Amino acid sequence: MPKVLIADDHAIVRTGLRTLLQAEPSMDLVGEATGGYEAIELVEEKMPDVLLLDISMPDLDGITVIKRIKPLIPDLHILILTIHEDPALLREAIRAGASGYILKRAAESELISAVNIIMRGDMYIDPAMMRDLIDETVSPSKSKDENVESLTPRETEVLTHIVQGYTNRQIGEVLNISVRTVEGHRANLSGKLGLQSRVDLVRYARDHGLID
Repeated sequence: MPKVLIADDHAIVRTGLRTLLQAEPSMDLVGEATGGYEAIELVEEKMPDVLLLDISMPDLDGITVIKRIKPLIPDLHILILTIHEDPALLREAIRAGASGYILKRAAESELISAVNIIMRGDMYIDPAMMRDLIDETVSPSKSKDENVESLTPRETEVLTHIVQGYTNRQIGEVLNISVRTVEGHRANLSGKLGLQSRVDLVRYARDHGLID
């Protein structure tokens, strides 16, 4: 019986996952984290077999959580559970060490199936994302300039403030949007540009004339 730990900052999502896992006799829910740092602490404390991990969290994003946890606990199976239907984010998660990627709109039975699949040592990718990956494979890859053009005006604004050193909260205050919305824009930026760190974003923005 796999021990499962949840990491998601939305209480309603955690409640739904808790109800699902507690009703599943083949699963053992051992804990819930509301952010990235807490997820790392609980993984080290509870030693789960599976971590259900959101990508967009307020303190530490899911990709960074994976990069920090996997060297410590290589056998941990990490299943990304997210709203982001972005092939670039999927590839980044897999490269970081995730065992699977499933969308939050997936059916409950699909989630249980995904956990069982990664517990066998196989990779699970949401069927909708698999179609996107296939489409990308058969289509010419985008150039850097096309990636820049794919940014929305709001994403460009967020990028500008990121490279200026603003925190998510400060960006939200300046643009009059919620911190959660800022996090979503940052995740989209990372997916579209294939970049994670602020240093890389600064370099990219300078190279493409987005900042002086």
